[in-house]
Amino acid sequence: MSRKSDILKKIKESEQEIENLEKRRGRSQSALLEAVVIGEKPNETDVEYFKTYTKLIDLERQNLRKLKAELENL
Repeated sequence: MSRKSDILKKIKESEQEIENLEKRRGRSQSALLEAVVIGEKPNETDVEYFKTYTKLIDLERQNLRKLKAELENL
């Protein structure tokens, strides 16, 4: 039972981390979209933040899938 509650806690933490990362990525995404709309070249820093947060989100989603699979196998 302890293992199950441990995994459930990790799942909740992972979901929260994804939400936080998506909020951070949203800020750089807004800056990129604004640059496109006004016809300017996007700031390279905003582009790098967007790429970095996207990679972190993908990694965390992989972790979440792994945790959910582990929970199903209990």
